[in-house]
Amino acid sequence: MTRRSAALLMLGLAACTTATTDAAPQPAAAAAATPQADEAARLRALFAESDAAMLRRNPITAISRGDYSNADQIGDYYSDAYVAAEKAAVESDLAALARIDRNALDATDQLAYDVFKFSREQDLKGFSPDILPLTIVRPINHFGGLQSFYPVFASGRSIAPFHTVDDYEDNLARHRQFGPLIDRIIVRFRQGLASGVVDTKLTVRNMVEQIDNLLRDAPEASPFYDPVETFPATVPVSERERLRQAHLTAIREQIYPAYRRLRAFLQDEYLPRARDQVGLMYMQGGDRLYRRLIEENTTLPLDAQAVHDLGLREVARIRGEMETVKGQVGYTGTLAQFFEHLRTDPRFTPASREWLRNRYFEIGRTVDQRIGRLFSHLPRTRLDIREVEAFRERTEAAGSYQDGAPDGSRPGVFYFNAYDLPARPVWGMETLYLHEGAPGHHFQIMLAAENEELPNFMRYGGNTAFVEGWALYAETLWDELGMETDPYQRFGGLNDEMLRAMRLVVDTGIHAQGWSREQAIRYMLDNSGLTETDVTAEVERYIAIPGQALAYKLGQLKILELRARAEQALGSRFDIREFHDQVLSTGSLPLTVLEEKIDAWIAARRR
Repeated sequence: MTRRSAALLMLGLAACTTATTDAAPQPAAAAAATPQADEAARLRALFAESDAAMLRRNPITAISRGDYSNADQIGDYYSDAYVAAEKAAVESDLAALARIDRNALDATDQLAYDVFKFSREQDLKGFSPDILPLTIVRPINHFGGLQSFYPVFASGRSIAPFHTVDDYEDNLARHRQFGPLIDRIIVRFRQGLASGVVDTKLTVRNMVEQIDNLLRDAPEASPFYDPVETFPATVPVSERERLRQAHLTAIREQIYPAYRRLRAFLQDEYLPRARDQVGLMYMQGGDRLYRRLIEENTTLPLDAQAVHDLGLREVARIRGEMETVKGQVGYTGTLAQFFEHLRTDPRFTPASREWLRNRYFEIGRTVDQRIGRLFSHLPRTRLDIREVEAFRERTEAAGSYQDGAPDGSRPGVFYFNAYDLPARPVWGMETLYLHEGAPGHHFQIMLAAENEELPNFMRYGGNTAFVEGWALYAETLWDELGMETDPYQRFGGLNDEMLRAMRLVVDTGIHAQGWSREQAIRYMLDNSGLTETDVTAEVERYIAIPGQALAYKLGQLKILELRARAEQALGSRFDIREFHDQVLSTGSLPLTVLEEKIDAWIAARRR
């Protein structure tokens, strides 16, 4: 998600901006000539110019925002020219920011200044000569990349619009670019083969399997054909057969051949030279890269050993709470036996995909009935509940979230995975919805995106520690939201918290201590009720994207720490709805900035 550092105010940007404007209408014109107003105007101009330039360089991001001015482009993400342009933009932004006098800004704009500076400095680190050569030559993996993103994007069920003939023509134009982009990905991988920086055999095999799953279907049964199976009324009947044939030709002659080229390269050329060992410590430069990834994902300069030790302590604590639940349900065996009972007893297996879907709708309705008790501001964008598509379900997590459009034209989506139903125990459903849906990712992402008073980099940007930390914090609201009244569902909440605690142990174990895939899987099975299917997908995710999984628990612990601090300091004056507004009102903040913001709010409320 994204990146970070220091300063603050007790109110959100929107509230502060409004207060300044409304408080003194008569002197406002004179104020515009003050140094503070001049610097604030320059700061906001920088934000706007930086964001507009970023959208021009990244048309897919623009489409996600509802900007279709370059919707016939995918973007040239794998070329040297693109990388050079991104680095130059970061350097230009930081130089322009340095010319703005931070001391002349009010506290609200100082917050925005600091978050922008932190974010761009972190971005610049990614272009450093000791980091970029380690990342650019591994452009995709089974957890993310053009090869897995594009089928969903082009399916008509994602952010790309399919309302007019022009929309369909834009899609065809993007299809023509897909093959050359795949070829550039292959070039990057070959550069890694030459430099000795290669990915793992495990990741390569998973990518090959993903491609096989896609190519197994006839072009007419692929996600790429979906937009032309049923047209909206806004597309003239006279155009439909032409568009249908053009899409079928593109799939047959452009998209599928590109996938076949990528598969052949990965299987025949790359796989034999890929790494057997899964940890970054076994990759050339991997130790250096892992330190960078810990900082990037947590917004904190943490040591891998310290993170590992914290994870061990959290695992021990949560095991104790699981023992309590085991006693509540009257199970007399060991905790390990209880885990196996929960994994294997048929009564915990969803009856069908339809049953799973309907149960998630029930959970959503229950949350909706109570959510106003904890939040004074709710997203305007609706939240849909959908099943993960078949072609990607085997390697996807149990649940995920796709953000909606801020103007409400596209809903946010909570995706649930119905692959291997015995691996989707019913006792894990409530907490999964709280995390991925409401009030987790949907609230945090869409409340920021809908807040037009925020600069765009704060509306749409983010760092993993805040974004995932909030979603994990949202799981702790189960009691207030009427969830987990059944002890088994409470175990589900603990099991999900255990997952995030184990990530601290396993991610650092794999990448800094040399754990094997099998050792990591065994550890997670021994300490949770997760199924082997889920655990395997989790471990292979940590192998593919090192460091990202550390952010969840560290972010959650910081938000819980700040809530406890506020409750103790404010006593009867503490308002949970106001606290949640403070956390969410200014978008995704580096954890240090969030802490300063909440401390300032506490101080203001105590006066």
